[in-house]
Amino acid sequence: MKNMIRAIGMVSGGLDSVLAAALLQRQGIEIRGLYFFNGFSSGIVRKLVYGEQSLQELLERKAGEMSGAFRFPIDVVDVSEEFMQVLLSPRYGYGANVNPCIDCRIFLLKRAREIMEREGYDFIFSGEVLGQRPMSQRKQAMDLVERRSGLEGFLLRPLCAKLLSPTVPERDGRVDRGMLLDIQGRSRKRQLALAAELGVEGFSSPAGGCTLTDENYAARFRDLVGNVKEPRLRFDSAVLLSFGRHFRLSPRVKIVVGRNRFENMYLEKHWTDCWMAFPVDHPGPTTVILGEPTDGDLETAAAITARYGDRKHDVSVCIIVSRGETTKHLTVSPAEETLIDRFRI
Repeated sequence: MKNMIRAIGMVSGGLDSVLAAALLQRQGIEIRGLYFFNGFSSGIVRKLVYGEQSLQELLERKAGEMSGAFRFPIDVVDVSEEFMQVLLSPRYGYGANVNPCIDCRIFLLKRAREIMEREGYDFIFSGEVLGQRPMSQRKQAMDLVERRSGLEGFLLRPLCAKLLSPTVPERDGRVDRGMLLDIQGRSRKRQLALAAELGVEGFSSPAGGCTLTDENYAARFRDLVGNVKEPRLRFDSAVLLSFGRHFRLSPRVKIVVGRNRFENMYLEKHWTDCWMAFPVDHPGPTTVILGEPTDGDLETAAAITARYGDRKHDVSVCIIVSRGETTKHLTVSPAEETLIDRFRI
């Protein structure tokens, strides 16, 4: 019987992290989960844009749902604003798109270590599987992450622990190494079998949900940071990259055109300090105009806005462009496909 051994874990809601927790619970270890929201969870971001809840409400709901499903307490920690700067200049670079997986793991584990030390937990666990992900779950990368996060000997990966050096809690007997596993590679068969054996339910799809791994998102991100001398990234800007139609008119001006009423509403609510364009007398998109546009840029934005409205086949369309107290009525021809293709990101 373990005497008040307590572990805190990185929990994503996916199968692996839940199984890691279940393996430790089977040893009588007290578990607490941490779900770090770094701003790029596609599910939460989509609900933020397409729903009426605030980010705080969404995160509180996420914590409640996960805690109820997995039968141990899970705290949701919002680190989105801090993570934006990690994303802009990752020490260990990006993956196939703009996913700085190694830097992300180090950043999150440092935060977890702070909580572990402050609240007296014995060690940290994660659901990582050796060889499952090409960038961050190679042996060399896993050792690097453990070392750089300041957790040498105190980061336990229960699903593949037998393939790694014993951690401090394994060596001193707080964790029974014999009850840990040696899973490696990308197959999910052993995890699914273990989930059935342990009665683990409620986990999300094994496929990842980070928008930074999306090719289209990556193109928009590179465009954003490539057109300013000293890039800064806010959470709202990161969300904006995940929806709408994006067009780069010049190095100083970009526009985002809403694709439906939910995206239009989000633009109108969160980007009120920018120029906006929308049709006068028929249904159509809201367009946010970022930067300091010239009169020519406003006309181009109006033409693109008209292209996606209900009167896109008309010869001329009236579009309102406004910012604060300034309002202009522009009569434009809807943009032709050659213009759309020229500016589309």
